[in-house]
Amino acid sequence: MISILIAASFGLGVSILLTPYLIRVFSRQGFGQEIREEGPQGHKSKRGTPTMGGVAIIFAMVIAYLGAHLVTWQHPTASGLLVLFLAVGLGVVGFLDDFIKIRKQRNLGLNKTAKLVGQLVVAVAFGILVMNFRNVEGLTPASLNLSYVRDITLITFPAVVFVVFCYIVISGWSNAVNFTDGLDGLAGGVSAMVLATYVVIAFWQERLSCTVTPQAACYDVRDPLDLAVLAAAAAGACIGFLWWNAAPAKIFMGDTGSLALGGLVAGLSITTRTELLAIVIGGLFMVEMISVVLQIAVFRTTRRRLFRMAPFHHHFELAGWAETTVIIRFWLLAAICCMFGLGLFYSEQLGAGG
Repeated sequence: MISILIAASFGLGVSILLTPYLIRVFSRQGFGQEIREEGPQGHKSKRGTPTMGGVAIIFAMVIAYLGAHLVTWQHPTASGLLVLFLAVGLGVVGFLDDFIKIRKQRNLGLNKTAKLVGQLVVAVAFGILVMNFRNVEGLTPASLNLSYVRDITLITFPAVVFVVFCYIVISGWSNAVNFTDGLDGLAGGVSAMVLATYVVIAFWQERLSCTVTPQAACYDVRDPLDLAVLAAAAAGACIGFLWWNAAPAKIFMGDTGSLALGGLVAGLSITTRTELLAIVIGGLFMVEMISVVLQIAVFRTTRRRLFRMAPFHHHFELAGWAETTVIIRFWLLAAICCMFGLGLFYSEQLGAGG
């Protein structure tokens, strides 16, 4: 438990201290955000706000995770390092995307092909690696089974199909968080809630690990405590960044942060065996992504728009809601999703134990 608290504290401290330094450096370098011309008119004033603030989140997360292990004299585990690799790898892809936007002074960075290839390389590498590193109990960081709260033994993927599945999950989550990052503090606040939820889930899996306390309701998860430490480090980093990113934002996380956080959620869902439950926990991210898909599908078939603008949060802005009103209400919806997800997790454990 102490390692979780240390990781969260380090993540918060490093992020809240590093972010204002990045604001000054990026402002001097002219690393300002470009704004979509068709977006809400109130966003035009945000043009030039420093972006790529996700660098602070990633740096704080890495320092906090490694620092917690250094303080407690515990070795990082394969599961924790692989999820960290996934988040940092996608963060690098996002950084390149942000950097190109800034250099070319446009709202689009990497083209779709380059971005997909970057996500593909990182996701495939992760998918292959998590099938290895078997521990003394025979557990690998990920299972070839589809999972809800634990493995669904009736659905087992061949290795190649599992790698494809990992790519779909990782690409889906990274893009979902990326779509949500359109209002000051929205993606950062929701990410902090989702990651905090995973701290509770992974810690509970450690307490009821089949290795430690074999029983009917135990969990066959490799390194759950270390995953809780990583999730706590990232949650602390998000909260520290949110101090400067909340409306009116002094810096944006950019694709650097959103892709990294999406990869982190995907990696945690795969390594904690909760891929389907994650859809509930990160329900707001899912709604944002679905709104984009529906907008495109309806427009291409009927030439009419389903929403005033997608992602979904812009629809309410264009309907006259104040930006802060949208943010707070979406935070509340995200909190409800997280609590509902925790309820499903706990109720399944009670059912399995009964």
